[in-house]
Amino acid sequence: MNREGIIQELKFKAVRSSGAGGQHVNKVSSKVELTFDLENSMALTEHEKNRLLKKLSSKLSKENILLMQCEETRSQHKNKELVIKKFLETLEANLVVPKRRRKTKPSRSAIEKRLKGKKKAALKKVNRSKPKLD
Repeated sequence: MNREGIIQELKFKAVRSSGAGGQHVNKVSSKVELTFDLENSMALTEHEKNRLLKKLSSKLSKENILLMQCEETRSQHKNKELVIKKFLETLEANLVVPKRRRKTKPSRSAIEKRLKGKKKAALKKVNRSKPKLD
């Protein structure tokens, strides 16, 4: 993954934040929207694009554009940094290929140990019952 190439392909738009606020909130656009065209990216390989298209399918628009936004702080620059960081973390997390699980079989001693434990617990419960008077 080419971080610098990806960052150059990002498009930003500053928008007014939602929610309650004072007089200042109506004048400034501190919320930052990040858009990334996943299909037409030159910084990603075809394999990476396919993996991201599959993993991020619920977060993509119909045109395969990823939209992220941040309005955590009152500073537009800080929000831009935060949304870039969140975007890169999302890409890296979804590009990780999990290790394949190898089937394993418990050892003979482990099976015997488990069965002995079960026998011991069963005997303990049998001994708790009231004795039979004949």
